[in-house]
Amino acid sequence: MSKNAKFVEKLRETGLRPTKQRVKICKVLFDREKTFHFTINDLVKRISEEFNEKISLATIYNTVHAFEKKGYLKEISINSDKSYFDTNTSVHHHFYDEDTHKLIDCNENDIESINIKKNITGKKINSVEVLIRVASDNQNQN
Repeated sequence: MSKNAKFVEKLRETGLRPTKQRVKICKVLFDREKTFHFTINDLVKRISEEFNEKISLATIYNTVHAFEKKGYLKEISINSDKSYFDTNTSVHHHFYDEDTHKLIDCNENDIESINIKKNITGKKINSVEVLIRVASDNQNQN
């Protein structure tokens, strides 16, 4: 099966019509050896650079959110108005560099077991994912 056929199938599974623009979005997101993190604006820029083409912000936004809803992408909220998306959908932790605004995968071996002492009644814990915020240590820069 060709890569384009896989992208068309992925779009159909997500409930989206496989237009040329959406196939290009798939290529940028899923035709890579390494997973990556991005904001919607990052993706707009990357598509423009790779294809020298503009795809409407609404199309990109709706496609990304449909992929996230289907489980092909994971959304990581940094604050109320900033979210990143991750093409690695496995359970894992992240560093967020507040100086560079980059989201970085944290190796599971770098974090000891997390002990949750309380749960919400009637609920079970599905996963635990930690966001570790880091910034420059300005005290040591004298």
